[in-house]
Amino acid sequence: MSDILTSSRARKIDLKIQTLGPFFRVTGKNADTGVEVGRAEGVVRPWFGRGLVLHLDTIRLTKETKAMDKSVLGVGLYVGAVAIRHGYDCGCRTAQLLAIYDSDLYHSKLVRFYKRLGFEEVKEVSGSSFGDMADMLVWGGVGTRMDANIHHLLVKWSKVFLKSIS
Repeated sequence: MSDILTSSRARKIDLKIQTLGPFFRVTGKNADTGVEVGRAEGVVRPWFGRGLVLHLDTIRLTKETKAMDKSVLGVGLYVGAVAIRHGYDCGCRTAQLLAIYDSDLYHSKLVRFYKRLGFEEVKEVSGSSFGDMADMLVWGGVGTRMDANIHHLLVKWSKVFLKSIS
């Protein structure tokens, strides 16, 4: 976690995590202005046969992100990395998210982005089957459910954070 925070400070992003039981919120602020630039929310929950699972519910970036010198994706990566590290510290082995289906173009770009980060497609949640109904209740919509091994994500991303420190 210290590598992530040190690297984010070098990019003028101040990260903070708040927890309430299994729920968490990671907030990223512009270190110069103190304005929020991104937020991630989720929950650490038990899942049958999988142990604890990190459920990434929301990652949002604000319009203030565009005013920063660094890329929008960089801010999202740092906010997401703190959430993933929190899951690792809580004993989670798997991170799950739903790439929401808004439109064909936007959805395909979102799925490609999460794949580059290290997530894998599990299934399409469309609401057409009984199993999809359970996923829709958990995730609150339709889209592509994606999973990732938390340890593999941290190893993959550590190169990014260590590179930006030196």
